[in-house]
Amino acid sequence: MSYLDVASGSVVSELPGEAKAGFIRRTYGHLALAIAAFALIEYQLIQMGFGEKAMALLATSKWSWLIVLAAFMGVGMLANKWAHSGASRELQYVGLGLYVVADAIVFLPLIFMAQAIAPGVLENAALITGALVGGITLVVFTTRKDFSFIAPALKIGGMVALGVIVAAIVFGLELGTFFSGVMILFAGGCVLYTTSNILHTYREDQHVAASLALFASVALMFWYVIQFLMSFGSD
Repeated sequence: MSYLDVASGSVVSELPGEAKAGFIRRTYGHLALAIAAFALIEYQLIQMGFGEKAMALLATSKWSWLIVLAAFMGVGMLANKWAHSGASRELQYVGLGLYVVADAIVFLPLIFMAQAIAPGVLENAALITGALVGGITLVVFTTRKDFSFIAPALKIGGMVALGVIVAAIVFGLELGTFFSGVMILFAGGCVLYTTSNILHTYREDQHVAASLALFASVALMFWYVIQFLMSFGSD
């Protein structure tokens, strides 16, 4: 798939070396800012006592997580649409910011629970996620291979995973360590696919959209690394 638009620039793969490097720097710079903003928002929410309130709210009904999941998916689709908008750079930034805030809210119960029952897990999860993302990034940037062919597998895997999560919420099932491990692998595939797109698919003016897609993949991996480590910590 190509986002080529003559009116707004060439795809990254067609750019000369210096322009391509500039696009990559802007993308990862925005990713770093998004991660920093996520951490700051999360910290402020915890400090303001919203962690306990979020846990209490989710405990009121098994349907609470379904509502949160549906709301997050809706916000994610809207944010992604705005971030890919070629008409307004401001709207692209609004999309990225909206997604970061939504992610911070969705992560809040998990972060709060991890701090309460498994001290040190968040730090270890951040290190492991960083190492995995760094390794995948190194593979893509050294091989220069286009991994867009894994898109169908990721779509199918994502739909299956979503179905399993919804079923677990509805029927009160515990997904466990194995599912978290599988989802870490799935998130690794998402990082691989998105990183490849940064080199081969996006237009030169889509660094905001690229950073949003990469942030989403990294956040997904972080979520399941936390759950994976917590499953051992709780034992």
